[in-house]
Amino acid sequence: MGWNSWDSYGTTVTEEEVLANAALMAERLKGAGWDTVVVDIAWYDPTAKAHGYNTDAPLVLDEYGRQMPDPARFPSAAGGAGFAPLAERIHAMGLNFGIHVMRGIPRLAVERDLPIKGTSWTARDVVDKEHVCVWNPDNYGLDQSHPGAQAWYDAQIDQFAEWGVDFLKVDDMQTPFHRDEIFAYHRAIERAERAHGCDITLSLSPGGWLPTMHVDFLRQVAQMWRISDDLWDRWDDIKAQFARLARWVLFQQTGHWADADMLPLGHIGLRAERGDDRQCALSEEEQRTLLTLWCMGRSPLMVGGDLPTSDEKTLRLLANPALREVTAGSARNAEIIREPLADVWGESTEHAGEYIVWRADAADWGDGTTTAHPGGVYAALFWTGGEPKQVRVALSSLVGLERSGKQWHMCDLWNGEGEASVHLEGEGAYRELVAQLAPHGVAWLVLEPGE
Repeated sequence: MGWNSWDSYGTTVTEEEVLANAALMAERLKGAGWDTVVVDIAWYDPTAKAHGYNTDAPLVLDEYGRQMPDPARFPSAAGGAGFAPLAERIHAMGLNFGIHVMRGIPRLAVERDLPIKGTSWTARDVVDKEHVCVWNPDNYGLDQSHPGAQAWYDAQIDQFAEWGVDFLKVDDMQTPFHRDEIFAYHRAIERAERAHGCDITLSLSPGGWLPTMHVDFLRQVAQMWRISDDLWDRWDDIKAQFARLARWVLFQQTGHWADADMLPLGHIGLRAERGDDRQCALSEEEQRTLLTLWCMGRSPLMVGGDLPTSDEKTLRLLANPALREVTAGSARNAEIIREPLADVWGESTEHAGEYIVWRADAADWGDGTTTAHPGGVYAALFWTGGEPKQVRVALSSLVGLERSGKQWHMCDLWNGEGEASVHLEGEGAYRELVAQLAPHGVAWLVLEPGE
């Protein structure tokens, strides 16, 4: 759970802005589980601008071709200090520090034919000019058949570890799927962790068309991997994630997570790649649906809005302890119902929307924290239509036939005790949960067995 600069600042975030977001996270959100601050792409480009990338940018590199923070935007990086001073300040707040980096080697390092640290090779010896990123002009690929390619990654990651980087988002890895590059990066991280006695989380991007057949390999090499392209504050983007998370949730495993992408919540677009300065365009109901789906699908949670200037409603949503509780403390998560519904049953063949139900068992967390709901069940009832809808689900569909006759206590995870958006109707095996759902809305609850 953390914050990433991309949705707010694109390629242009400054040290002051990073620290402001970290400070608010530490003060308002750390207790709810938010603990990581990530500087996204192009922190090494002194000409970075909103809405795109710069061809032939004068990247800040060291003598070995490794990216260095632009000291104009990150003053503490001056004099070759890199991100070490910023990482130290983030760590002092009790938070983790992360950065974004592109696959491959900077084109500028190849143009200058810079040496690869600790070897007799240079950038031109290891470059692969055929396999380049189609959307970013900063790097060439690396020829993984040459031993110098691994040496370049080793030197790059070793420097990141020296700075105190805890989290690495590595881009242009999965669309197309660069297996050799991913494995080389994983090997470099393992070597840096041994050398520096640290732990570094590897997050792979982007994730368009990513098949589940790669899951065994991904678990070997990474802690997070994206399962979609960039997601923004559009309902169609959110709706498309239902199918992806339903496909991937069966493979979620503590320490190795399919990632449904960042949460475009709060104040975004200040100087971003997409769109202009705005508060999130999703309705409040759509924002709750987004967060609920990510949690029931056990996706990592990385918010993209500028926290100090986001509205209070957003901060309250993010501070909900259920986000961490369900993501960390649920098991056997699954989408169990997905049905297109017409406006009036039997009178129309046009679908007004889809009624989707997820459920999960409350479970102890991966870190050993005991669940607050022994024997409990988490349930989420979603409605994708554009008009309000009353929906029903059999209690037995959520808790099982053998337990459906018992007493159950319901707590609404968004509204709290006494304000449940769902009620029970019927008796015995015929009991149903009934919910009145808003357009693009959700009812999210935990069911606890009674005496």
